[in-house]
Amino acid sequence: MARTSAVEMSTNAARTRGIPAWLRWAALFWLAVWIPGYWRTWGAANFLHLCDVAVFLTCAGLWSSNSLLLSSQALSSIVVDTAWLLDAAWRLLFAKHLIGGTEYLWDARFPLWARLLSLFHVILPALLVWSLTRVGYKRHGLRLQSAIAAVLLVASRFVPAARNINFAWTDPILHRSLGPAAFHLAVIYVVLIGAIYWPTHLALVRWIHAPAKPV
Repeated sequence: MARTSAVEMSTNAARTRGIPAWLRWAALFWLAVWIPGYWRTWGAANFLHLCDVAVFLTCAGLWSSNSLLLSSQALSSIVVDTAWLLDAAWRLLFAKHLIGGTEYLWDARFPLWARLLSLFHVILPALLVWSLTRVGYKRHGLRLQSAIAAVLLVASRFVPAARNINFAWTDPILHRSLGPAAFHLAVIYVVLIGAIYWPTHLALVRWIHAPAKPV
């Protein structure tokens, strides 16, 4: 009886610490502004980017307080968006790119308001970590994000090579194809999981509690 009461208290506390209503509505409002803005500027294919899919799924996770969705997108966003921020800050301070990937921010061919919408990269890592401290980190997020990445990498190969979405055509370091399509995609996929998702997963397992189990 005492054990059951303790579990109930833990579960109720987790529910109380869920995503606040104002943030859920803010996520919905953001999608209403961001989707048409991005679509108009860069087209529908742009939404195949892993970072853009992360926006959709993070907002869905915030709306539903879904720890699995938020966990998966934390794996996708924390390291990548931090690298994006580092590159943008380096360009702003030193007039050159450290890593690359933010060149479009300084491209006057695109409207300034559309480029500023990309500042979600600055907010998303901290927002996801904070959200996970409230709903918990779910280990299955690694499996889900790995599946999402596999689908998006293959789909990105059907977009013209010039766009190189998710580095499906050329790698981000040597800027060249690593071999036949299947081999190139496999290498990108393995590096994505081994160098980004897996280390982030280990850190989140260590530092953030798991979701409370239902009674």
